[in-house]
Amino acid sequence: MPCDGKWALNLRAARQFHDREGHLRPARKHVERLDVDGEAVDIKLGTFVDNTRRRADNLTPERRAELDQLGMRW
Repeated sequence: MPCDGKWALNLRAARQFHDREGHLRPARKHVERLDVDGEAVDIKLGTFVDNTRRRADNLTPERRAELDQLGMRW
């Protein structure tokens, strides 16, 4: 699936945010900065979480479980 790399980056940003903030409720416009091989990459985490919530019915059980572990509010 071509989206796997993007999903992995978004999930990594979600984990980083959750580790720091203790929840997965970023503001809609929140941008999370990741270090990817020494380069700063900005992930639109708020948009990702919001869109993922809207498309929850289309997620694989594995992806849903990954977000459930971070306390995703559906």
